[in-house]
Amino acid sequence: MKNFNGRVLFLDRSDINTDEIIPAKYLTTVSKEALKPHLLEDLVLEEFNPLADIAEKNVVITRSNFGCGSSREHAPWALEVNGINLVIATSYARIFRQNMFNCGMMAVELAADQIEELFSNFSGPDTRLTTDLKENVFKIQGNGKTTEIPFSISGFDRSLVEAGGWLEYADAKY
Repeated sequence: MKNFNGRVLFLDRSDINTDEIIPAKYLTTVSKEALKPHLLEDLVLEEFNPLADIAEKNVVITRSNFGCGSSREHAPWALEVNGINLVIATSYARIFRQNMFNCGMMAVELAADQIEELFSNFSGPDTRLTTDLKENVFKIQGNGKTTEIPFSISGFDRSLVEAGGWLEYADAKY
């Protein structure tokens, strides 16, 4: 099972598409590792520097419709190779969301007011998140504050996460 704990990267925008997650010109690469330096390089956000801001981050918190655009596994792979196995948003493009779980990663949906609370109270480079998958709770610490937020994922998605992804799940079950 992958790690779902660590420092948080706040991306304060809706509709971040797969071309912004990993530009299409890198889709011919033959390894996940080759995607690593290009994660979010085309994302335009005020005061966002992908080279500096992604380093040592393990969780993304963002707004709605994350992963919209072209369907491709490269977008979750680019996150994964950078150590980001958890994205929290109000909603996702359906195929992106399922690609995350198929890779043993998590794309968790929270209500818009919960996301707003996280941005308002915790947005900053030193915010940390801990995932208790057994209890379905995120513990978030930053800016001198702490909160716990319950979350839910389906039983099948949990099975994919616990197995490490679809291939590992299929190997164990079939």
